[in-house]
Amino acid sequence: MTEPLLLGVDVGGTGSRAALAGFEAGSGERVEVSGSGVALGADGTSLPAVVEELLDRASRAWPERIGQVAAVGLGATGASSLLRDPSALVAAVRERLGAPVVLAADAVTAHLGALAGEGGAVVVLGTGAIAIGHPGPAAQPHAPWRRVDGWGHLLGDRGGGAWLGRHGLERALRTVDGLDPAGAALLAAARVRVGEAPDWPALIYPRPDRAGVLASFAQDVLDLSRAGDAAAVELARAAGQEAAASVIAALGAGLPRTVVLSGGLARTPSPLTVAFAERIRDRDAGIEVRTAAGTPLDGALHLARLAHAGRVAPQEGMLWA
Repeated sequence: MTEPLLLGVDVGGTGSRAALAGFEAGSGERVEVSGSGVALGADGTSLPAVVEELLDRASRAWPERIGQVAAVGLGATGASSLLRDPSALVAAVRERLGAPVVLAADAVTAHLGALAGEGGAVVVLGTGAIAIGHPGPAAQPHAPWRRVDGWGHLLGDRGGGAWLGRHGLERALRTVDGLDPAGAALLAAARVRVGEAPDWPALIYPRPDRAGVLASFAQDVLDLSRAGDAAAVELARAAGQEAAASVIAALGAGLPRTVVLSGGLARTPSPLTVAFAERIRDRDAGIEVRTAAGTPLDGALHLARLAHAGRVAPQEGMLWA
């Protein structure tokens, strides 16, 4: 008899990954494939196409094992705000793999990974930014997930990669316009990353993946902040403070007083992470700031595990099964 397996899928703005693993967390072999990130166009998000491409790669990489999948956990950026029919994506994946499928906003899988299924709140700073709170699905599977932000790079995503990259470019343009020389280092870095300033509107505005383009500059802002550039430090600290405000709002009342700063912008210490911890401490000294126990891909596998055990309650805007 072949061993049943779990499939976890994590789709973000700059890349996607799928992992195949056994039922027990941390046991047995785990294999992964990667793919492209989502983009926005006239027809909306490319999420369904990205998922299909990733499953194609998984099928080619594991032709004999993909049929052993017993449950699928799929976490995706834009699932709650940009995808017109999440249930259609769930149905398509289920038909293809013949296994139960749960689709979640990427913040849900980030929460499950960062807190290993325990209760508290997590804020994810990737291309976008979203915070989410929950008492823990193992303890209270039917409790609602509390979401803050995740409104996209034009309306929100405060403190995320696109937000930080955009503010970095704005600060650089203030130097171009002769308003503020403090952005000189940001301008020099942006010229390397994006090109000459007069070309930025034409290079950025028409791009369907403009959020990812903006987010790519966020790493330059953080690098400069670690080097002590005053303008970059100011921006990085502002991002950390925004993230702290969001995660405190997601924590609300009645949840375990535990928070995690997760996502690509949080992987390496910087003025952003320092400002996040300071803002949490200043607001409520009783809140524990933890390091993420795992990644959103770990969370997607955890979601698949919960789905197979029947411990997932669909929630409009957050979870579809």
